[in-house]
Amino acid sequence: MDSPLFLLASATIVIVLLFEYTNGFHDAANIIATVIASRAMTPVQSVLLVAFFEFLGPLLGGTAVANTIGTFITLDDIDRVLALTIVLCGLVGAISWNLLTWWFGIPSSSSHALVGGLAGVVVVAAGSSHVAWGFGELMHGQLHGVAKVVAALILSPIIGFGVGYLLHKTMLRLLRGARPSINRDLRHLQFVTSAGLAFSHGANDAQKSMGILTLVLVLGGFIPSFDVPFWVMLTCSLAITLGILSGGWQIVRTLGFSIYKIRPLHALDSQMTAAGVIFSSSLFGAPVSTTHVVASSIMGIGASERPKAVRWGKASEIVATWLITIPGAALMAISCYLVIHALT
Repeated sequence: MDSPLFLLASATIVIVLLFEYTNGFHDAANIIATVIASRAMTPVQSVLLVAFFEFLGPLLGGTAVANTIGTFITLDDIDRVLALTIVLCGLVGAISWNLLTWWFGIPSSSSHALVGGLAGVVVVAAGSSHVAWGFGELMHGQLHGVAKVVAALILSPIIGFGVGYLLHKTMLRLLRGARPSINRDLRHLQFVTSAGLAFSHGANDAQKSMGILTLVLVLGGFIPSFDVPFWVMLTCSLAITLGILSGGWQIVRTLGFSIYKIRPLHALDSQMTAAGVIFSSSLFGAPVSTTHVVASSIMGIGASERPKAVRWGKASEIVATWLITIPGAALMAISCYLVIHALT
């Protein structure tokens, strides 16, 4: 293997792992926000519990999502150096967007950022034919490529809102007349539900980097075909776990305190809703945004109880950020590519 190609492939692998770290760093708040807001655990307890189950998620959650993400762009028919440069710039765009939104405490989607960054730079550098859009297959009832990714990212928060709404209504009826001491039991149950949410998040989100890292190995000539190696699962699992341990505390305030006043029952219902939606999506190979699902579940729970108490203004800010994430990350990735292209 040529030395420049080896160095570029190695650098891209490092950037993939850096993205996975920022993914965990950025999304830690999504998992622990309701736990902390409901005072079920201390921040240290919540992070340690979440990190352990986050680590297990990628190892036991399969590779269906990795296959979806790793195949929605096709770069095997172009020069290897160019192909790896494109992937590198797409990742830089996603990382830059993650850090920008973290800085301002905005719970945006790492999944949207990754898809936007990669799709944007591929279109500019290689042409739109190198993106598996999947819209033609969609007309025949098949989900594939970008259409599958976008459908999952759009439908998952809608499902999260609806499930959260119905679940909270049901729980309120079941616990009608319960004594205030029930809150202690609800807090204890969150050790189970937050662990389930962490496992689901790891099983879905870490697979995105597993898919891109495997794609890099194929493009670099390290492996002959797209088949996720175990060491890739383990490495991505470690990277996202380290990110979780670092935490994104600014976003905790947004999700835990700025949408709806979270009490133990709200937190429990939100965690059950998000864990169920995310894990189900992982089984179907659908990459979803934990940020979207958690935030929408909180909105659905609040709407089922006291719609006027939901801070819809903050919710609209989050939705606006969702809408600009894909083009925002794409512009950052394209800018990175243009700079590299101008310097070489």
